[in-house]
Amino acid sequence: MTSHQSTQTMKPATAAKKLGVYLEATPAEFQEGLVTRTELNALQSDPPAWLQELRRNGPHPRPVVASKLGVSIAGLARGGVSEPLTTEQIDALKQENPEWLQKERATQAEVRKEAARIKERDAARAAERSGDDARA
Repeated sequence: MTSHQSTQTMKPATAAKKLGVYLEATPAEFQEGLVTRTELNALQSDPPAWLQELRRNGPHPRPVVASKLGVSIAGLARGGVSEPLTTEQIDALKQENPEWLQKERATQAEVRKEAARIKERDAARAAERSGDDARA
């Protein structure tokens, strides 16, 4: 008996999220159809010109904007940024470096520092436990 593997498909919104692009900026044929896993892999490994252009110049979705600015998505919202931004707009914001951006970057740095501290603490506890298990 042969197994018939069904083709995995995803909505365009899911594919756009996986590709890191803003759905509304993608071509109509991408927005209107389903995307197979094979098509997604092909887009990732050999991106067409439209995808390269979107990744380079935007508009970028919020997670990408937040990453490029070094803040959280919530930090973007607190800073009043709710729309997708182009690379040019992101660069302008970095140049301007408004007070909210400075504050959110500092907050993000503290969050990363705390996450690293917790990771180290947990690793030390795990090492201590494995040492206790070896002695038992």
